[in-house]
Amino acid sequence: MKQEIKFNADETLLPLVKRWQDWLLHERAYSAHTLDAYSRDLAIFLQKINPKQKLSLNELSALEVHDFRRFLSMRAAQYINKSSMGRELSAIKSFFKWLSANDIAKNSAISVISSPRKPKILPKALDEDESFDLLEKSEKIASSKWQGLRDKAILTLLYGCGLRISEALSLNIGDINAESEFLRIKGKGNKERIVPVLPIIWQNIANYLAESPYKLSVGEPLFVGARGERISPRIIQRQVQKLRGVLGLSDNLTPHALRHSFSTQLLAAGVDLRSIQELLGHSSLVTTQRYTDVQTKTMQKEYRKAHPLEKQD
Repeated sequence: MKQEIKFNADETLLPLVKRWQDWLLHERAYSAHTLDAYSRDLAIFLQKINPKQKLSLNELSALEVHDFRRFLSMRAAQYINKSSMGRELSAIKSFFKWLSANDIAKNSAISVISSPRKPKILPKALDEDESFDLLEKSEKIASSKWQGLRDKAILTLLYGCGLRISEALSLNIGDINAESEFLRIKGKGNKERIVPVLPIIWQNIANYLAESPYKLSVGEPLFVGARGERISPRIIQRQVQKLRGVLGLSDNLTPHALRHSFSTQLLAAGVDLRSIQELLGHSSLVTTQRYTDVQTKTMQKEYRKAHPLEKQD
């Protein structure tokens, strides 16, 4: 049973908290769960800001930047994770924004405070067998043969060239053919890069084009949907969602995981980080170095599993 929420607020502030809760529930249509979470977050803030006495509206309005930062520092010292701290700050900002919008009180200091930056988490990379199983199965779960061959060709591009899904689906007829040894890709920020193309990648694309009911001309979209228009990323995302269920793969597997699989498997094979950086189109080597962490964790897991000392009691 959840503990009753008690707000460290005096008679000038407590009615406003209740009005804000009503606004969240009825105007913003927040669920009971979200309302409870936001209310508890605000209660924590009011308690931490001044635990010795109940806060007034005037005191809340007079808070300065260092007061908000002190609160975040206290929460960090209590080992509250960054996601929870970010939600707490969202609740606090919501209350102050409501006060300002209703001309009750204004406090510009809160606008200076940014949410704690959460660490970027890479999608779980597939191993070689999982990658091959995904590619082969993708051909078999589609609605028709040509769509299965299309999905396989797209996923092969992600895995074989390290493309982003948006980059693969933006390709046109003529961008790649049987003579292509390299592919010119325009990535984020219109930055161009050159990636090698393996023969199997073109072969899978050729198989798809041979079965496609649409006879496409140079300059038209390479990958099309059921109506002949450029295919949406959402279609491939849905297919990958089905595949992870069929193959029993990680719940957070997305098409982007094939790009990560491309890089981590190259790293494991001894390809240097600079080369991987160029293949992925990363502006900074720091971004690419995140894959080193993934590979190190894999190495540690295999080491602990294999070394005789780990097997001793």
